Amino acid sequence: MRGRRLALSLGLVLALALCGVSGWTYARARGDADLAYAHSRDAALADGRRHLARLNSLDAHDVDADLAGWLEATTGPLGDELRATRPKSAQVLKEQGTTTRAEVTDAALTELDARSGTARLIATVRVEARPRTGAPATDRKRFEAGLARTGHGWKLTSLTAVAVGTG
Repeated sequence: MRGRRLALSLGLVLALALCGVSGWTYARARGDADLAYAHSRDAALADGRRHLARLNSLDAHDVDADLAGWLEATTGPLGDELRATRPKSAQVLKEQGTTTRAEVTDAALTELDARSGTARLIATVRVEARPRTGAPATDRKRFEAGLARTGHGWKLTSLTAVAVGTG
């Protein structure tokens, strides 16, 4: 009986020690700067992918709603440019009547400054276009985008098409 109590006591002490070490390890990892950086990187990449697909997608039957979505996906100079050209863009896009649907097929961050809240993204995008008349077409594009962290996540601040090299 005494041996059994000793074994149970020893098991309890070892279990408590293991819980203590696990808690301490978790607390250290949770406050780790590398982990915080990884979270920023993952959030910037996910938001950048989503917003890049959004800016390359348009429903010809609901141009105004999609242009509003474009503004929600952007900030800074790109947002200012889209806001300034929105009336003209809406007119042209309604006249064209083309519906596009984009999917980011691959993306990566090339820069991330978590302290200042800026990042750069490169991505390849597949865009399916369905014109009002004529055959649908699929195009592949490459982009470089600037991102800024806002109170509503990461948003696009710039967007540049990247030419595909020929050699």
